[in-house]
Amino acid sequence: MTETTNVAAPVSEIPKRISSALLRYRVMAYVTGVMLLLLTVAVIFKYGADTSWATTMTEYVGIAHGWLYMAYLLVSVDMAIKVRWRPISAILILIAGTIPLMSFVAEHYVTKAVREGRQL
Repeated sequence: MTETTNVAAPVSEIPKRISSALLRYRVMAYVTGVMLLLLTVAVIFKYGADTSWATTMTEYVGIAHGWLYMAYLLVSVDMAIKVRWRPISAILILIAGTIPLMSFVAEHYVTKAVREGRQL
């Protein structure tokens, strides 16, 4: 008997529409995560040290994160539709962009699941 192993599929074997959606999702997950980390640091300095640069940084980074989070939502929904995520999984991944460091964790699990052909 031959035993099959659960090895991740090469990116070339993933359909093009899913592969491109995964790339968009990964980029936005990282960008959103970095912006949220910057915002978190700025808020800590704003209220902890009461510095003027932190107040300014909080305003600009907060606005940028808000717009980028909207893009993250769009690419995540696109990804959810293409790979047919369960609704609860999709909601949890959408929320991951609002919790510091969580978008990086979600991106890791999404990428692994898509490459293995598993449904979230």
